[in-house]
Amino acid sequence: MIFLKNEKEIMLLKESGRILRFILNSLEKKAKKGTNLLELEELAQKLCKEYKVVPIFLGYQPEGAKKPFPAAICTSLNDVVVHGVPRDYFLKDGDVLKIDMGIAYQGMITDAALTVIIGKISPLAKKLVEATKKSLEAAIKVAKKGRSLGDIGWAIENQAKKYGFSVLKSLTGHGVGFQLHEDPVIFNYGKKGEGEKLREGMVLAIEPMLSVSCQEVVQKEDESYATLDGSLAAHFEHTIAITSKGTIVLTE
Repeated sequence: MIFLKNEKEIMLLKESGRILRFILNSLEKKAKKGTNLLELEELAQKLCKEYKVVPIFLGYQPEGAKKPFPAAICTSLNDVVVHGVPRDYFLKDGDVLKIDMGIAYQGMITDAALTVIIGKISPLAKKLVEATKKSLEAAIKVAKKGRSLGDIGWAIENQAKKYGFSVLKSLTGHGVGFQLHEDPVIFNYGKKGEGEKLREGMVLAIEPMLSVSCQEVVQKEDESYATLDGSLAAHFEHTIAITSKGTIVLTE
């Protein structure tokens, strides 16, 4: 069931998204060669307290997970796509770091992610990160009232193909707002015009996840997901709202 949000709720989500973007920007600035992943987690929790928001990933246990997630942020390195747990690891040249975070502000939840290039990196990795970011931009451009979920998926996959990369097909976006994961499921591939029509009040977390050479993932012992062939992956995500005045990128 898709839960539509009213104007007041979307205004709260806009503030939630603004705070989340500030926190992610702070984490991105700190994510440099020599930074420990645990330092990023510490900073995220500190900023949540300062802004009086709840880090919604911390203690979250989705259906099928063996245990609750133990951190405020996901830090996924290189071939790990999503759900990487912050650990005692110092970032080094060439690392491709995905930072994913969700917060609740006055009960309203937004979710966003970015990929950070650490130090000197290969042209291939740089191209992958650019392609993933462009895929998100393309998806947001078509995410308008009256369009469809298939349009979003098509836009993501089409952009990925232009760069010669693969969409990780079993990992998806989702509805968000009252809960971290709501309907609908948003596939990163699809056909134009197919699927659920976008309606006023829908709030969606769109999150393309691309890899260099693989469409499949494998779940690791810590319950993170990595590319099946060990190739590099990138991830970007925004929460958006479909409104009577157009589409709002809440986490921009």
